[in-house]
Amino acid sequence: MESDDKAIAYLKRTAAELRQTRQRLSEIEASRVEPIAVVGIGVRLPGGVASAEDLWTALANGADLVGDFPADRGWDVDGLYDPDPDAPGKSYTRRGGFLTGAAEFDAGFFGISPREALAMDPQQRLLLETSWEALEHAGIDPTRLRGEAVGVYTGLITHDYATLGGANEAVEGLRAAGSAGSVAAGRVSYVLGVEGPAVTVDTACSSSLVAIHLAVQALRSGECRMALAGGATVMATPEAFVEFSRQRGLSADGRCRAFAEGADGTGWAEGAGVVVLERLSDAQRTGRRILGVIRGTAVNQDGASNGLTAPNGPAQQKVITQALTNAGLSAGDVDLVEAHGTGTTLGDPIEAQALIAAYGQNRETPLYLGSLKSNIGHAQAAAGVAGVIKMILSMRHGVMPRTLHVDAPSSRIDWSAGAVELLTEAREWPSSGRPRRAGVSSFGVSGTNAHVIVEEGPPIEPPAVSAVDGVVPLVVSARSAAALQEQASRLAEVDAGVGDVAGALLARPLWEHRAVVLAGDGDELRDGLHALAEGRSAPGVTTGVADAAGKTVFVFPGQGAQWAGMARGLWAADPVFAARMAECERALAPVVDWSLADVVHGVDGAPTIDRVDVVQPVSFAVMVSLAAVWQACGVRPDAVVGHSQGELAAACVAGALSLDDAARIVALRSKVIAAELAGRGGMMSVAEPVDRVAERLTGRVEIAAVNGPASVVVAGDLDALESLRVACESDGVRARLIPVDYASHTWHVDAIEEQLAELSGVGAPTVPWLSTVDVEWVTGPVESGYWFRNLRQQVRFADAVGQLADQGFGVFVEVSSHPVLTSSVEDVVGPGKVVCGTLRRDQDESRRLLQSLAELFVRGVPVDWSRYVPEGGHVELPAYAFQRERYWLAAAPGTGDLAGLGLRSAGHPLLGAVVEVPESGWCGADRPGGGGCASVAG
Repeated sequence: MESDDKAIAYLKRTAAELRQTRQRLSEIEASRVEPIAVVGIGVRLPGGVASAEDLWTALANGADLVGDFPADRGWDVDGLYDPDPDAPGKSYTRRGGFLTGAAEFDAGFFGISPREALAMDPQQRLLLETSWEALEHAGIDPTRLRGEAVGVYTGLITHDYATLGGANEAVEGLRAAGSAGSVAAGRVSYVLGVEGPAVTVDTACSSSLVAIHLAVQALRSGECRMALAGGATVMATPEAFVEFSRQRGLSADGRCRAFAEGADGTGWAEGAGVVVLERLSDAQRTGRRILGVIRGTAVNQDGASNGLTAPNGPAQQKVITQALTNAGLSAGDVDLVEAHGTGTTLGDPIEAQALIAAYGQNRETPLYLGSLKSNIGHAQAAAGVAGVIKMILSMRHGVMPRTLHVDAPSSRIDWSAGAVELLTEAREWPSSGRPRRAGVSSFGVSGTNAHVIVEEGPPIEPPAVSAVDGVVPLVVSARSAAALQEQASRLAEVDAGVGDVAGALLARPLWEHRAVVLAGDGDELRDGLHALAEGRSAPGVTTGVADAAGKTVFVFPGQGAQWAGMARGLWAADPVFAARMAECERALAPVVDWSLADVVHGVDGAPTIDRVDVVQPVSFAVMVSLAAVWQACGVRPDAVVGHSQGELAAACVAGALSLDDAARIVALRSKVIAAELAGRGGMMSVAEPVDRVAERLTGRVEIAAVNGPASVVVAGDLDALESLRVACESDGVRARLIPVDYASHTWHVDAIEEQLAELSGVGAPTVPWLSTVDVEWVTGPVESGYWFRNLRQQVRFADAVGQLADQGFGVFVEVSSHPVLTSSVEDVVGPGKVVCGTLRRDQDESRRLLQSLAELFVRGVPVDWSRYVPEGGHVELPAYAFQRERYWLAAAPGTGDLAGLGLRSAGHPLLGAVVEVPESGWCGADRPGGGGCASVAG
């Protein structure tokens, strides 16, 4: 029986393990073909195309982006051209698709020195910029990827920049890394700090599509969780034009006439493109905006075909079939193919026949065919990724762009052999009950073929304008003041809701140069951004440099910050503040005979804050509640310090007093002051050093507090204070009576010692608390009698603040309804420290709180803005405003560059250069007619 039980248990266990194994195998199989989401795009193409939006505008307008040879690369543009294809060293075309500003780069942004930037291949620079922009486009903060398993797959095929400059000492030791293909991917990984595979691919013109294929495989296998894939080409020299002129492979006017009767060769172009890829399940789980989906990919080789560089139709047909199988789709599931389509009379017919065979059979609707190369030329290592980007944009807009320069479909292609149609006009792309799908082809000259199946992503709803109740902070930052201004200028053109823009900005990295623009509507936002862009000051615009160093101190003042109506607006607007005020009301209720809420809201019959036994508890509650708001915004104290009565709030925030104990002490103490001291004295501030003030005192007045180098508070009998005030003013010293009717921190307080002596708490601070009574750290429960000494002894505020500054505290936040101590703190700590208040008398409290947060933030104090920014849809913000400078090696002198070779012209059409020869006995002596040495013919 026992053996039967064991057998049954074994069988159950085995069955369970088998189910788990089957499930695991199923998961592995599914992961091998999991769709891959495209979540971000970075692109640079001819004609000034610098974003996906720019590219779509060009496609929608049917733009021809081919132009003249660039004049900023040291090319002999005039001397290079010769219409004769056999002219050595010449090009019979003088046009192509060139990038604007290919020599320019923001080296400082990426932490690269000018020397290293000069040595860097511009293709590496473009890959850095487009990778960064692609991540921004995806709503991903690139700085938060450090240490993550993010792969970088880059196509790169040309290295001619390394041939420039000759023996240039300025870049010695830097050229190897600057020009190595492997470094192209590795440098992106290094700058981002990512630790997935970094692979540079060279399969000629299929490089970037092969890079995407490898990235898809790595994501499906789990090698990385995210990947950047793409490629770049910049022609630093005209060698590609010279080489293909000899082969007669170029179009005479630089334009690709893909699949056209008038096709006469390819047109060279440049470009860079990067897409951000994630597994579809991961992208959906994290709420990414999915631009498109890669369903399947395939790569193969021509093998032993009819020539190393000749295209192979059967191999192209096979790679398409493999990609469809990888995607789990049939040929009829694909609507459009972005073809390799180089415009050559050999390659285009072979490709078209392969497409007709693979896609054009047994279809109900034709497969449409197009090529981006007709707009820009052949962007070489960037061609494949550019085609993928074009297809994603086409699907998102529901339009198939037309192919340019087609006089008629090529007669070299048997179009009747299948249902394939060339897009000579733009067409609407209907959804037809299933996702739109397209294929993208790239074929390398060495025989490596790639095909990718791209599918429309889930519908992207335009972001509904987020409801904004009040003011929203918009956070802008950059690595230089100029970049900050340009960024603001770009942002001012964004057509989206204030809340949506604010939310999108929170996904951007934070840099040293910062601004916060407070706006309640679009007009206020634009006004603020325009002011920022122009370097003007404006209401609601705060700017600064994140240079704050040191820990944060919360400073709690005594009386003087109160004002009628304080806390009313914030109680209604801020849930954290309202909740903490409600807790204070519950704590005060047993020890006061009035309602905190009624006093704050000015309810009829409620007492006013003119009474000391009301104002002190109310001020305490406001300070404690404001501290809670600061902490909810991510600004937490590393220490607290309080001035006189403010020490009660400091002790409560530090944890040395519970809220109940603190409320009891402040209420009872203020009642005793009202009953025993009120109406019997006064206090006055004097703007003079303490030793000078002490010399003026003749009796019945004492120094109550020393707040700063020339900020002293005295207290005592009213008539004595008035005499002192008159004396000060006669000497030109400012003296101002403080609106209180008692003299704390003097002998007046001795009368209530017995009533205050037993007030104490039982907790030790959890946040460091520096006493302004003893100028020592409070490390345990406050002893009996401390709260009497707090009221009786001199407030040594300046000494305490000075000690904090000396101990490395650099940020001082006055937590009060109006700043009364910030000037004194600034005088004590001097320049270089950050000092700010919280609210201000008679100002809108919600806006003023945001302003105070902004003042800290722009100086480098971390602030969590999310509680003030409504959740909204994804908004496409402008890319970072790179501040580029020119980095381009001068071309090494060629054989025709006389000045570069140190020669001068002979000044004769049949002669080249004058060569100076040292005098010798034979020169000219044996020649008929004698004479000097002849010029050497060129």
